[in-house]
Amino acid sequence: MTQTSAAPPAPAPPARSPRALLRAVAIASCLPYMALKAAWVAGSHLGIPDGSVLLDHRATMAVANAGTLLMDGAVVVLTLLLTRPWGTRAPAWLLALPMWTATGLLLPIMAGFPLQLLVRALGGETPGEGGTGRPFLEEWVFGVVYTGFIVQGLALGTLFALYARDRWGHLWRGTLRELPDSPTAPALRAGAVAASLLALVPGVLHLLWACGATVGLNEARIAERTAGDSALEAVYAVCVAAGVAGVLLLAFRRSALPLRVPLALGWCGSAATACWGGWMSVGALSGADEAARQPTAAMVLTYAVQMLVGTLMVTVGAYFLAERAAGTRDAPA
Repeated sequence: MTQTSAAPPAPAPPARSPRALLRAVAIASCLPYMALKAAWVAGSHLGIPDGSVLLDHRATMAVANAGTLLMDGAVVVLTLLLTRPWGTRAPAWLLALPMWTATGLLLPIMAGFPLQLLVRALGGETPGEGGTGRPFLEEWVFGVVYTGFIVQGLALGTLFALYARDRWGHLWRGTLRELPDSPTAPALRAGAVAASLLALVPGVLHLLWACGATVGLNEARIAERTAGDSALEAVYAVCVAAGVAGVLLLAFRRSALPLRVPLALGWCGSAATACWGGWMSVGALSGADEAARQPTAAMVLTYAVQMLVGTLMVTVGAYFLAERAAGTRDAPA
């Protein structure tokens, strides 16, 4: 994930190609969100109803909106990096780290928002009001923003898969059982087991919250809970489980699965676990001046352990790929 290979970079795709179309789609999907965030930074209340909790802390929200605007701008840079000739010469870490972060932030939305719409279609409640009964955002904002995120994720993910196949595809050929013995296998197994044991904390709690339990939640979260929120908690639990499955398969290598399967599970699961752990930590602390929104010890612990678990998972995967790349370089032609 963070190690360049000896294989020469693939030539840049022709200008008129499916990748060029995906690039255009990815960039276009960023524009509505970026325009909305720019309007909010400039002081507009577009999509924010009167009385919204977002208007209580204008300076904080301006800083937060500017930060998320820059984050979506980074998606445009990533898209160019994946499709332009100069992108093939970029250091692996310069591409892998932001792409891993983008995967982690977008994947739960891509899975969770359609699931929430399904819950709504079946008669479940959806987010829209805070625990005080005050509106949060106009409903159309969620549709515009999350639809854009889903399109971004699909286009950017496809471009990255094509880029990674061209540049690093030789690293995940074959099956797990075909991997050679490694002197570092005990260390990888220890790291995978440690990550899996720690993952029980966020995994179990997210599963309990998905099933309707309120243990460990603050008053505001309990008051604002909806069926859609439970569906999203289930997505978080699945992401933790995917990461655990990926690193354990890589570490113990007792399956005939293609190598790309545990790598994909580890990449997606670790990214979603770590990045949303960090994002929810920020969200839990953003309303700390209100007693009902003070994060509980269980919430703080869950999100902190999520970040640790996801980081440990991706470290195991990165070390595995670094060793794999070194072995590929040393292998006879």
